[in-house]
Amino acid sequence: MNAFETGKYRNVFAEYGINEKDVQKRLFEIRDTFFFGGDDERVYHEVVPNMAYIEDTGNNDVRTEGMSYGMMMAVQLDMKDVFDRLWKWAKTYMYMSEGFNAGYFAWSCQTDGKKNSNGPAPDGEEYFALALIFASHRWGDGKGIFDYSTEAKNILSAMIHKGSTIPGQPMFNNENHYILFVPGIGFTDPSYHLPHFYELFALYANEEDRAFFKEAAHQSRLYLIKACNEKTGFSAEYAEFDGTPMSRPLPWSNDRHDWFYSDSYRTVANIALDYEWFGKDEGQIKACDAIQRFLDSARRADEYHIYEIDGTIVPPKYAHHPTGLPATVAQASLAADNETTRDWVLSFYNMPLRTGKYRYYDNCLYFFAFLALSGNYRIW
Repeated sequence: MNAFETGKYRNVFAEYGINEKDVQKRLFEIRDTFFFGGDDERVYHEVVPNMAYIEDTGNNDVRTEGMSYGMMMAVQLDMKDVFDRLWKWAKTYMYMSEGFNAGYFAWSCQTDGKKNSNGPAPDGEEYFALALIFASHRWGDGKGIFDYSTEAKNILSAMIHKGSTIPGQPMFNNENHYILFVPGIGFTDPSYHLPHFYELFALYANEEDRAFFKEAAHQSRLYLIKACNEKTGFSAEYAEFDGTPMSRPLPWSNDRHDWFYSDSYRTVANIALDYEWFGKDEGQIKACDAIQRFLDSARRADEYHIYEIDGTIVPPKYAHHPTGLPATVAQASLAADNETTRDWVLSFYNMPLRTGKYRYYDNCLYFFAFLALSGNYRIW
């Protein structure tokens, strides 16, 4: 059985002996630190009139990733005012109502709302859409931009119909149903594959779009088998349609993206949450056991590295996200069951949030992992 059918969610912390009241207290502490803590803790900033943004503190900008993450956190914790403030900021400054990318959101803005780019990032659209669907179900639809269900349907329609009925390029490959790294490009990002989201889009998108998303859920689970290394459970940041790491040069970046780094930390966390929600295993959940076993020595030493997907350590020695990486591996416990799983859960519970300049991404992954492992990352 699965949470979609039963409405029951595992509190993995409690399963390993942590008092449920202590878990709930810790969750509220994380919420308060993330949204309302001190200057070296919070990433949420309220501005007039009735808006707010999530800052990527490492890059001093506002990204659709963080804005949509903040909205998902807010709807999970029944923080309607926070949700509406974030959504209003995103619609005011990030949404593109004209031009080639009309219907999408600019992936990066300055904190005053000025766009840094007119290009979108599909992971932001995915999270915006599901957060809006959950908001509609939890709080009901309002008027204008707060007609949550209509806003979600419009985003989802653009994601698959751009280039056909709408000028521009789609965010999905319409032949293999894979989410793309950016609209129209010929490769993907394994951490963008969210079959549990697509299962729900198949229920709540426009009627004509539902079959597409149902197939996308199935194909994404199959794709994740190909993208995750059998020994390590690692996926690359960007990958080809056959699952192999994408190492082709990019016109906008000289950075590597064919290794296990940053974006790719999210992949096993997504696999695990999909399994919690829908219980479907095409073979993809084996990555959750593999990654816990492979990184257990790193957990015990509290020393995480940058890796090739086969596990080879890449200089510089230490991971740039030493909090976010183990948080996602701990979240894999929703689907993992091996001799290291308990230690991952307890180690994560006792691990503090990150402070300082690079706290944004790490603490987003930490927050989601804690929601998931405490049974509070739910379908609404």
